Amino acid sequence: MLKVKTPKTHKAKRELEKRAPKLVENPKKTLILQGTRSSAVLNAVLTQIYHLKRDNAVRFTKKNDRVRPFESAGEASLEFLSLKTDCSLFVFGSHSKKRPNNLVLGRMFDHHVYDLVEVGVENFKTLESFSYDKKIAPRMGSKPFFAFIGEGFESSEELKHLKEVLLDLFRGEVVDNLNLAGVDRAFVCTAISANTVLFTHCAIRLKRSGTTIPRIELVEVGPSMDLVVRRHRLPNPSLQKEAMKGAREPHKKPKNVVRDIVHGKLGKIYVPDQKVGNLALSNDVKGLKRERREAKAKAKGASTDHPPKKQKASPEP
Repeated sequence: MLKVKTPKTHKAKRELEKRAPKLVENPKKTLILQGTRSSAVLNAVLTQIYHLKRDNAVRFTKKNDRVRPFESAGEASLEFLSLKTDCSLFVFGSHSKKRPNNLVLGRMFDHHVYDLVEVGVENFKTLESFSYDKKIAPRMGSKPFFAFIGEGFESSEELKHLKEVLLDLFRGEVVDNLNLAGVDRAFVCTAISANTVLFTHCAIRLKRSGTTIPRIELVEVGPSMDLVVRRHRLPNPSLQKEAMKGAREPHKKPKNVVRDIVHGKLGKIYVPDQKVGNLALSNDVKGLKRERREAKAKAKGASTDHPPKKQKASPEP
């Protein structure tokens, strides 16, 4: 198990909080690295993949002799690098006489190796080998289309697994709303045989069709290569069950609320005793002023209705 030290500074604490599990996870980052031996073709492949994913990718150019994904002892170094760079995907390139131009595509769960697909690269063509109008070149951060052509993606276990890994590798950030102007490229994967896939990258060009819906035309912009599946390893069932668990959103059940078929949503409101008799009333209440004025006017009117009393005459001297 990998040990994480307790942060000693506020900056380190904030970085660990960014990497903590969330209800809406961060975009998956890809770790791109190479083994002890490599080739010019393999270096170009890794560079092209980094160019396609440079907004969410980390590239290591030094040789890593301890990384061997399909060996139990060679996964520790890979998991350590995944933890340090916070990457959930990785692309590892190696070259040998037995497996020339070899690529290992894999996914991580909790910074442990989840599954692996090993492919061989053949008939590779770089971005520079294609001639096209640079105005239609895909922009960084745009969302791609995916087209998987062939029955092999439904019948072959190797191609099914490769399809899942390729979707995770190139789909980018998961969004709820999508601007159609940002969908300007497509990945076309064609199953040539039971273990071979033709991988091409195309730009989408909109042409006039005489209607409100434009006509879509694909222009190949590269890179292009044939991927031959050599080995693959499915995830452990217990690890897969743990990874498939979805995070539950905190939901509080509303109190005193019921639903009725006729009236819909109904609620009960509880009003506490207001104790009106103990309320402090001011002496300047308008109602009391009016009552006092009426009583005063009534008393004054009653005094004017009776004639004044006669005074007694004083005796003459």
